[in-house]
Amino acid sequence: MSEQEKDNLIRAQNELIGVLFEIIKRLQANNTLDEEYFRIIASENVGNADKKRLDEILIQRTENSKIVAKLLEKLQPN
Repeated sequence: MSEQEKDNLIRAQNELIGVLFEIIKRLQANNTLDEEYFRIIASENVGNADKKRLDEILIQRTENSKIVAKLLEKLQPN
């Protein structure tokens, strides 16, 4: 294997690790948002501020899910 091929392989591995790290980070963020969402829903008094936060959580979760989907597509073989 030539030096250029080794360098390309290392670059590809680093890119893969970066993509996987970002996927894990987004999925963990969604888990944290889920916990907060269910804690708010389970509380007896859900005020306007809580309702606003629930909407924000849903938006963040959706955005994270879209990013994860795009990253997973990036990992698909051509």
